[in-house]
This record gives sequence, C-alpha cells and structure tokens, in this order.
Amino acid sequence: MAQKSEGITYSRGFESRTVIAPGGAVLKVPDGWDLLLPGDPGLTRRVKLAGDHYAVAERKGRKVFSRGVWADAATIERIRAELEVERSTAGYAKKQASAARRRDAVQASYVEDFKQAILNFLRFDAVHAAAADKMAMAVAKHATPVGSGTVARTERIPIEDRAEAAVIAWMRHQTTGYDNMLIVRLKGERREVRRKLARKSHELLDRYRAGKPPLKHCRLKEALDPINEESDDTGASEVETI
Repeated sequence: MAQKSEGITYSRGFESRTVIAPGGAVLKVPDGWDLLLPGDPGLTRRVKLAGDHYAVAERKGRKVFSRGVWADAATIERIRAELEVERSTAGYAKKQASAARRRDAVQASYVEDFKQAILNFLRFDAVHAAAADKMAMAVAKHATPVGSGTVARTERIPIEDRAEAAVIAWMRHQTTGYDNMLIVRLKGERREVRRKLARKSHELLDRYRAGKPPLKHCRLKEALDPINEESDDTGASEVETI
C-alpha cells in the first residue's frame, strides 16, 4: 500500500520501481502504477490531486528538476483522456489564447521594468547613455525569458538586487575570461573567483559612471558592439585587463 505523499518529494531509487523518501527510507512503487514523465503540467497537477502518488525530483546544484510522478496507471490514463476531450473544444482554445495574451503582456511589462532597474543600477554618465541602453537591453534579453532559471526570474529578492546580480553575471561571461578559466576543485574556490571578477566588473562600471572614455580594447565596449570598427589610438594610453 502506498503511503500518503501529498506535498512530499522523493528521490529516484537505485533499483527499478523504487523511490527514496526524504528520511532515507526506500519505498517500492506499488504494482499497477506508472511513471508520468514531466512535460504536461496540467496533466501532472490533476494526477497529483487525484490520489496517492510519488512525485520524484532530482537536485543539481541549486536547481531541482522534476523526474516525473508515479501514480495509478488507470488514473493517469483516465485523466489524460478527459484532458484530451477538454482540450479539443473551441472554448478551451479561446481560454488558452486569452491566457497566452495575458502572459505575454505580463512578461513584456516585466522586461521593461527589469530593463529600467538595470539602467538605475548602471547609472552611466550621459556621455555613455547609448552604451547603457544597449547593455540594459542585452542583459534583460538574456535574463528575463520565462523558464530561464536566472536570478531575474526569482521573486525572493527585490528587483534592484536582481538587476545588479544579472548585470554582474552577464559581465562575468561577456567581459572576463571566466568561461575559459581552469578553476581548482576546492570548496569555495569558484565563489572566490566570481567575487574577484565581480570586483573588476564594478570597477569597469564605475569608469562609465564617471563619464571616462573606454579603455583601449575595453571588453565591455567590444561586447556591446557586434561589429568592431577599426579606430585610431589617439588619446588611448591605458589597456583594460579584466
């Protein structure tokens, strides 16, 4: 007999048709149950509400990924059939289209709010206004897609903090050598590397905030210019070394 599992998340067992409870107990999946794989949130939600089940998930780093739901096979098939009938109606299609429009409107509004939060964080001097706008658009485009899993999609911290974190993360990949670094596998080492790079990124941002001209071979300028044109070196005596 399956245990009540409402609100409980299990890990995959080492043996076939087993799951591991939060306390470490290994449970055998009841006969007659099938694994409903992730991919249809509506079906998964109704199956969970229909009765006993084992919701299985796996943690990778800070993220948790669903690996499906074990539940009574007959229940899964019944609900799937009911959903197919429901989803074939014109009323359902109209409802879905309306919901999609609402989601698009909410997303568009959030992207604009997030872009403004980025601009507020950047605070570039007016002489670099164009660079600030290009950077805000680039960071927002990368960070705001639904399901991206970036810091911009969390509501646990204020939007101002999300904007700062998104900018620094974007700069880490676009203006530093982070992606090609060989980082020693020691606890805290990667965090320390990121901290040092963040400090360099803040120093670079401060230069733009002060209205100073970009350094020679400035990686931020290169990241914001898809096509880098040849320019003379007049007045450029410093080299940016992030």
